[in-house]
Amino acid sequence: EFIPRISRAQSMDVLSSQANIAGYRAVILASEHAPKMFPMMITAAGTIAPARVFILGAGVAGLQAIATAKRLGAIVEAYDIRPEVKEQIQSLGARFADLGGPKTDGSAEGGYARELTDEEKLKQAEAMQRYITNADCVITTAAVFGKAPPMLIPADVVAKMRPGAVIIDLAADPDAGRGNCELTEPGKRYTTETGVVIDGPTDLPSQAAVHASQVYAANMQAFLDEIVVDVKDDEGKSTGVELKLNMEDEIQVGASITHGGEVVNERVKAALEST
Repeated sequence: EFIPRISRAQSMDVLSSQANIAGYRAVILASEHAPKMFPMMITAAGTIAPARVFILGAGVAGLQAIATAKRLGAIVEAYDIRPEVKEQIQSLGARFADLGGPKTDGSAEGGYARELTDEEKLKQAEAMQRYITNADCVITTAAVFGKAPPMLIPADVVAKMRPGAVIIDLAADPDAGRGNCELTEPGKRYTTETGVVIDGPTDLPSQAAVHASQVYAANMQAFLDEIVVDVKDDEGKSTGVELKLNMEDEIQVGASITHGGEVVNERVKAALEST
């Protein structure tokens, strides 16, 4: 999961392959818990309005959630602090929620979102409340590497959501004791006193175990192909394999935590120094 998110490493990106499945399953869970159907239907008994889905975070999980919710016929709105993903959101048929956004780029190294300043968090929360309280389902995916997930949905906003609304919190973190929602209980699903269903799943890919295992195996094979070489004799016949590390290669350096008796991963170093 420390492999850098660059084009050459896409085939071995475990975080992305598993997040893709989690984004899909999050929408399926939301549709199961919601008291509404997602698509618009014109029936003899009248027109059924489509459900509204709001997705926070447009990384791999968020984009797959957008695509899945659109396939089910929902009206989808989404937001991310990184300006470059606006076009990706719109290309999937969702509306980009304009919350004013940070004055500076919201991207961080490695394709992650950076942590917002306190002022940016306050402005974002105020603008976001309207989208959250207007939604039938909210799916949150916002994470900051090495830190507790940003708290985007406070308890008082949950209290303003309509009864039957659903929150699927993919950022549920057992160490933090919450997710993007203040009321999320990691690993649990419950209904609040005001009738809002909050689910904080911590292992959604296992709910699609066949394909999760398939893509994980493909990721690992692609990674091993980078560091394991076939050894051949003078006649060109294979005599086995051996590990061949290249500590100047961006992928191998990024994936290395320790080497030569020292911690070499900069993100791990920073996390250790901050504890």
